[in-house]
Amino acid sequence: MKQIAQILLFDRNHRLIIYLRDDKPEIPFANHWDLIGGHLEEGETPEQAVVREAREEIGLELRHWKFFRRYECLNGDAYPNTKFIYHASIDCLAADLTLFEGQRLIAIGPEERFKFRFANILGAILEDFVAAGIWPRPVDNSRANNFHR
Repeated sequence: MKQIAQILLFDRNHRLIIYLRDDKPEIPFANHWDLIGGHLEEGETPEQAVVREAREEIGLELRHWKFFRRYECLNGDAYPNTKFIYHASIDCLAADLTLFEGQRLIAIGPEERFKFRFANILGAILEDFVAAGIWPRPVDNSRANNFHR
């Protein structure tokens, strides 16, 4: 079974970076939105693959990430596979990155996720992530600004 490593990558504004896959009929899920990541190469761990894919797809040297969940995809994908899903936050915006694969790179907030047609089971993965309460939230400093001694 094929193995895939992908990352839920959040920008400095706590928005999820996604990209629009190429519109080529020969690729699975053409013209669908996807996460950064891809297939493991022979002898590669999922962690090594997600770092390599971030470098190849958006020129990012990924240094810190956390494991979210493993998914056994027997239905709803182009072929059976195991997905290793990670998450990380970076201190830049999607506009600061260069997309080397695909049509377009954007960042979305959690409330916008329903507006997009995601590849394979990524919509379900996003729902699991939101339900887990892990989506980064902006820091509210309003209480600190109102603090007086």
